[in-house]
Amino acid sequence: MQRSYVIKPELGKEYPRVSHGKGIYLYDMSGKRYIDGCSGAVTASIGHGVEEIAEAMAEQARKVSFAYRSHFSSEAVEELGAKLAEWAPGELNWSFFVNSGSEATETAQKIAIQYWQEQGRPSKTRMISRWMSYHGITMGALSMSGHVLRRKRFVPLLADYPAISPPYPYRRPDGMSLEQYARLCADELETAILRVGPEQVAAFIAEPVIGASGGAVVPPDGYFQRIREICDKYDVLFIADEVMTGVGRTGEKFGIDHWGVKPDLITLGKGMSAGYTPMAAAMATEKIIDTITRGSGLIMAGHTYSANPQSAAVSLAVLRYVEAHNLVEKAAVQGAYLLRKLRELADESPLIGEARGLGLLCGLEFVKDKRTKEPFPLSRGVAARVISRAFENGLLVYPATGGLEGVAGDSVILSPPLTITTEEIDELVDLLKKSVQRVQEEMRQEMQLT
Repeated sequence: MQRSYVIKPELGKEYPRVSHGKGIYLYDMSGKRYIDGCSGAVTASIGHGVEEIAEAMAEQARKVSFAYRSHFSSEAVEELGAKLAEWAPGELNWSFFVNSGSEATETAQKIAIQYWQEQGRPSKTRMISRWMSYHGITMGALSMSGHVLRRKRFVPLLADYPAISPPYPYRRPDGMSLEQYARLCADELETAILRVGPEQVAAFIAEPVIGASGGAVVPPDGYFQRIREICDKYDVLFIADEVMTGVGRTGEKFGIDHWGVKPDLITLGKGMSAGYTPMAAAMATEKIIDTITRGSGLIMAGHTYSANPQSAAVSLAVLRYVEAHNLVEKAAVQGAYLLRKLRELADESPLIGEARGLGLLCGLEFVKDKRTKEPFPLSRGVAARVISRAFENGLLVYPATGGLEGVAGDSVILSPPLTITTEEIDELVDLLKKSVQRVQEEMRQEMQLT
């Protein structure tokens, strides 16, 4: 085989080469079929090989693929902006288009800071975020992230933003109700704002459902309502990071819609283009854009490929496909079925502490002791083993490890395309069960040897 000159996630590892995809399935060059049980990176939300999207790509490419945003807008960009304004809650009507979720969260950060500058309050520059969170891999986005393992190498270069605990119902104090726990976690934000000084804090950022650093951790009801109250009380903007949860993934158009809360800024990516093109967005309210328009009239952000017509046309086609096939509603129905099947698997397995999720964003957490919820140390590589065995069995699942301070916390995410059928969910869970059982047997044998 020809030598590879590509820097891959694991240097020195041989990866199979993908050949093609159709629906929820991917195929490698040998013809082996894989269920895309995680939509790649919670991205391929409408499945692979959708003809309507390919046609939209070709149609736009025949017209124009690139025009610099400082020179032109385009019909595709304008229609995409209008569609997102139609989808978004409240007055989140304005979209700044970028290429990735990391760029989207960093753009939201910049817009938040600039908003206060335009009001004559330049000291409000501090972002507050949560531990056990992930907002992207660029330096600004990583500074806002509480993913200990991904921060570790770069801590000297990062701003010190994560400040409060995440809502993590599975590990709440014994005897505490969900209502009490929601209030306890949310009130940490008020404490953090007071410690820093409200005059210093620009915004608070959070994922509606914790993804890559926790494995589909769903907050208790009341949590985000209280967060909104605190933000309003201290003049702090609320940024909802919907890169993973947006565009129907959780069974609502946006994850935050489950709690009826209206953020000041929303970030999108992943499912916005369903993997057919690099595309993401930071969305802002009328109030924010009006303030900046009356001031400098310029948002200091952007990239060469921002708002390119080709990606805009593809993303618009994806949103129309989601609408035409009722995929938001389907995600709610099929997600409930998937979660029920995962909970049945958790009941049977000594390795699974909890199955959780919202819509078609579900997770499994693996533990050493189900009764005490004692986690495995990361050195045991439990989640990695499950992922590896699943891959061998023709199932792709997504890692979400290290959520417990970077030393423990083994979880995986199950987030298949929103087009998945009940029969395909059964096939997915059967392969997952086979993979988990294999890991359980391997670990049992290792314990006997030691």
